Amino acid sequence: MSQECIFCKIAQGVIPSKKIYEDETVFAFHDIHPQTPVHALVIPKRHLTCLDDLAVADRAEAGHLLERVAHVARELGVAAEGYRTVINTREHGGQEVAHLHIHILGGRKVGPMVCR
Repeated sequence: MSQECIFCKIAQGVIPSKKIYEDETVFAFHDIHPQTPVHALVIPKRHLTCLDDLAVADRAEAGHLLERVAHVARELGVAAEGYRTVINTREHGGQEVAHLHIHILGGRKVGPMVCR
């Protein structure tokens, strides 16, 4: 855990959040600035700065994280119609919080990705 990381503090309950799901390694909560009617974040409780921090030894944890993203999407009621997942990595990838997190965006049709 990083003492300064806002997502580590959220996962520990130090900073309140609208929790959706929690187990021993994963925490999911509603985004405070939703971009779609349903916008959730799923994070590993262990501090990983970004996707590039994952190593071969993390395969089981990464697989669990992705499976839990699908679980949370089903819990939120967006799985049947579809949803977008986004993982931003570092500054050029649009990452704003230096803790690996997966966005779940749904609740309406999401337009095509446009990269400029």
